[in-house]
Amino acid sequence: MTASSGQESLLANAMDHLDVGLVLFAPNYLIQYANQFLLKRYQKTHAAIEQQPLSTLLSDIDLSHLKTLVDKALSSQQRQMATWPCTASDNLLNSALLYPLTDNQEQPHLCLVLYDNTLGYNADVYLQEALRALAGKHNEQSQLSHKLEQIHKQLVQSEKMAGIGQLAAGVAHEINNPIGFVFSNLKTLADYVKNLLQIIDTAAASEQPGALQNLMDEMDYAYIRDDVTSLLEESEDGLQRVKKIIQSLKDFSHIDEEAFQPADLIRGLDTTLNVVHNEIKYKAEVIKDYQDLPPVDCIASQINQVAMNLLVNAAHAIEEFGTITLRTGIEGDEAWFEVQDTGKGIDTKHLSRIFDPFFTTKPIGKGTGLGLSLSYTIVEKHHGRIEVDSTVGVGTRFRVWLPIKQHEPEAQETNA
Repeated sequence: MTASSGQESLLANAMDHLDVGLVLFAPNYLIQYANQFLLKRYQKTHAAIEQQPLSTLLSDIDLSHLKTLVDKALSSQQRQMATWPCTASDNLLNSALLYPLTDNQEQPHLCLVLYDNTLGYNADVYLQEALRALAGKHNEQSQLSHKLEQIHKQLVQSEKMAGIGQLAAGVAHEINNPIGFVFSNLKTLADYVKNLLQIIDTAAASEQPGALQNLMDEMDYAYIRDDVTSLLEESEDGLQRVKKIIQSLKDFSHIDEEAFQPADLIRGLDTTLNVVHNEIKYKAEVIKDYQDLPPVDCIASQINQVAMNLLVNAAHAIEEFGTITLRTGIEGDEAWFEVQDTGKGIDTKHLSRIFDPFFTTKPIGKGTGLGLSLSYTIVEKHHGRIEVDSTVGVGTRFRVWLPIKQHEPEAQETNA
């Protein structure tokens, strides 16, 4: 019951090759699965019997007798055996083993194995051999699952590196602007200082006030005097902007952080905005509608990455120039933040697939299809959820819900 869909498919294939009937059903007697041996014997299909009453398939069985076996199996959690006479239909297998099972949610299920004990073989021995064969298949599937997990990790890392490359390009552009005008200001300031020094030297050597005044007029001393102050203020502002960008990048990355810790989500949103500013400033006006939040237990760098993916997607969804609104809120023991855009929206037929790995509606070469998938995985590991609401031609809203406090055992988890 804990196998992946791929494992379930392989196990079902193995069970279809058994020469005994096998049917899985819930305590309410609704069929979950029957193998091909049984379906062929009763001339049924999976579609015809799935989630149907057991009598739909096994009409010959004495259901009152079976109910007694089910009650015993569920109460004792032990295998039950039974035999019953064949009827005129000659379809009924006259012996049965009933196994109680539980899934990964601790919900009860039942496995009924039907066979004909007149064929001269030992059902227990046969079933043990079948179970050993299934165990071998399970080991193969475990190895396949491990390989798939490794591939998934590599893909996630690939998406992270793509995000870092995009991030680096944006940050380089943002830093280049203030550095550019600081450099220009310093060059002009050097010329001013050269002129001022010449004026001072002339004043020191001259005994004629008129000559000094002429030189000051020639070099436009009044303008230099005022502009020096402006240049220094602009340069200081530029260096402060560089410092802010570098601090935002440091806050965004949280390179050394691997465990759940209380974090300021609003600060994380603001630093992420600073980092992706180059992606957004030409596409949208950003509106902040923040409600105060308590510290939220999370891995801040990962939540920042979710916010970055949503913000960049919002910018890409806007074809000309629009609005991106950031909101935060709290409800019960959960905090949330959302990114809403006035972009082209998502077609209804695509909404159910947007979190699938590699799914993208962007042109070839414009997206990996892993951004939302990675975001979904991160939020799921934080025991949260992502809601999406979209209208074509109007825009899209993604809301991320996170528990304010992680449970103690879960708070020790880390994410590679």
